[in-house]
Amino acid sequence: MARSSSGIVAGLTAAAVAAVGFLAYQASASAPAMRAVAPQQPGTVTPDKGTGNSQGKQQEFALPANSGTGVRVVYAVGTKRVWLVGEAGRKPKTFTVVPSTVHPAPGSYTVTSRSGQVTGSDGVPIEHVVRFASSAGVAIGFSARVDGRLPEPDPSRKTGGIRMSRADGDAMWTFATIGSKVVVVP
Repeated sequence: MARSSSGIVAGLTAAAVAAVGFLAYQASASAPAMRAVAPQQPGTVTPDKGTGNSQGKQQEFALPANSGTGVRVVYAVGTKRVWLVGEAGRKPKTFTVVPSTVHPAPGSYTVTSRSGQVTGSDGVPIEHVVRFASSAGVAIGFSARVDGRLPEPDPSRKTGGIRMSRADGDAMWTFATIGSKVVVVP
């Protein structure tokens, strides 16, 4: 009898180990990819795709006046652009975004929460969510769609997701940790 019960225990142990391994694989497969972001070299500006610049030159976008000082994220609602402003003497990384239907008021904020991957208020899977404000009961933050698309939001829905490309989302995720400063300008 001892021999058959030890075989049962061994079989159950093997099945449990296999189940745990399968669940670990599923969890890792559904986690957002944490791609490495190369540090930007001093004096470079990230060019926008599709800017119509046929000569391939990088177009510079000046940091808005009255956008604060120090290390910060600057979001210009009117020009649909973000700057990641690092240490003094380094040009900021800048890129375009697709604004949400609910906009934050101009002012200074701090990053209050982050999520690696969730479903957005529009029902779309998103990653690298960096939240910093709320308005009319809607959380506002930066994010990237997992599918990489950047459509305009449905104007009939109240959403707070300021969308960007996945590469720019990676850069934002690395740059804007909890407590980071976010300055919103008109």
